[in-house]
Amino acid sequence: MTDTLFALIADWGVPLLAVITFLSCLALPVPSSLAMLTAGAFTASGDMTLAATAGGALAGAVIGDQAGYLIARAGSARLERLLARRPKRRALFERARALTDKHGGPGVFFSRWLVSPLGPYANFAAGLTRFHHLKFTLWGAAGEVAWVAIYIGLGRLFAGQLDMAAEFAQDLSGLAAALALMGLSAFWMTRTLRRRSNGRTGPHGKG
Repeated sequence: MTDTLFALIADWGVPLLAVITFLSCLALPVPSSLAMLTAGAFTASGDMTLAATAGGALAGAVIGDQAGYLIARAGSARLERLLARRPKRRALFERARALTDKHGGPGVFFSRWLVSPLGPYANFAAGLTRFHHLKFTLWGAAGEVAWVAIYIGLGRLFAGQLDMAAEFAQDLSGLAAALALMGLSAFWMTRTLRRRSNGRTGPHGKG
C-alpha cells in the first residue's frame, strides 16, 4: 500500500491529495493520513511545495466536511436508513453524535484529528441535528488545520521512514485522545458540580 500510494502521490501530487482528504470526510475508505505523511515526505525532499501541499489537503478536507454536513441535512431520512443497515457505521455515527451533542463545537474540533475515525460521522451528525452551520464550519476548519499540520509535519520529519511516522502518529493520537478525554471529563464534571452548587445556593442565597 505504501509503495503504491507513494507512486500515485508522486505522479498526481496536490490534486490527488485534495481528492483523498475530501473523500475521507465522507466516510469513504481511503488512506488519507498515510497520503498526507507521504506528501509531507515529498515536501522535505523538495518534490512538492509545503504551502501547496498543506493548502490542497486542507481545502479537500474542509470541502469534504461541508459536503457531509449538507448531504446529511438534505437527506436525513435516507442517511438514517443507510446507517441502519450497517451496524459498525451506525455505532461510529452514534459515538460521533454523542461527542457533538455533549461537547458542541469542541467536539467537532477534536473529531477532526484527535478521534479522526469519528470525523466523517460527526459531519453527518451535525447535519442531521441541524448543528449551527457557521459554528460547525469554524470549529471543523480549525480541527482540519490541526490534522493537516500534524500529518504533513510528521511526514517531513520522518521523510525516509514513513512506516515509523505512521506508527508514531497512531501512538501520539492514542495518547492525546486519552489525555483529552480526561481533560474534557474533568471540565464537564467541574462545570456540572458548579451548576448544582449554584442551583442550591442561588435562590436562597444572599442578595
